[in-house]
Amino acid sequence: MNPERFRKLRRTLDRRQWDLTVVMDRVHKPHNLSAILRNADAVGVLEVHAVPMEGRISVPHQTSAGSARWVDVRTHGSAEEAIGFLQERRFQVLAAHPSPEAWDYREMDLTRPTAVLVGQELKGLDRTARERVDGHVSIPMVGMVSSLNVSVATSLLLYEAFRQRERRGYYRTRRLPEDLYRARLFEWAYPEAARRLKAAGKPYPELTEDGTIDSGSGESIPVMG
Repeated sequence: MNPERFRKLRRTLDRRQWDLTVVMDRVHKPHNLSAILRNADAVGVLEVHAVPMEGRISVPHQTSAGSARWVDVRTHGSAEEAIGFLQERRFQVLAAHPSPEAWDYREMDLTRPTAVLVGQELKGLDRTARERVDGHVSIPMVGMVSSLNVSVATSLLLYEAFRQRERRGYYRTRRLPEDLYRARLFEWAYPEAARRLKAAGKPYPELTEDGTIDSGSGESIPVMG
């Protein structure tokens, strides 16, 4: 592991926000999926949630600029399942939906644990999902069209969260729990070794300050950075 690259991995992980996420409900166009992951990575999102149209989520590496490696994707069987999962963890789930009761997205407190729910490109969010969330947010528009592209809307919402959180100092201190931080750091630094260890049900070894595997933390593991 190159020490300079390891320092960059740590600086990036130091700014990750465990309590900011996106739920993509049946968003299926590859360019939108890729753009949302890039947006999420840019503002320090650790994990996003997805309800696939069918099968599994597939994000092209080239169009996502590799962001799929740095942002975990957790899949759910339905939007209601994803909403319930996050609400149980004390997230406020806000649907991007221009209903009459929707709040201007700039007026919401996005420093709280927050999940932004966005819907399918053509049909948007269904009524059941809209009724399960904690609130609706909208982006003011004065043109003839009624909505923005889903990845553009997600970008605006995430960057408002970034603005609010930056003012609160959320990016100046490490916010991930220590065990999660150490696990992600090893997975980022040594992805192939992490996959082998996870498949074998073995714990990750400790890393030294320069990113090498601590020889005293366990068995010797051939790795590729």
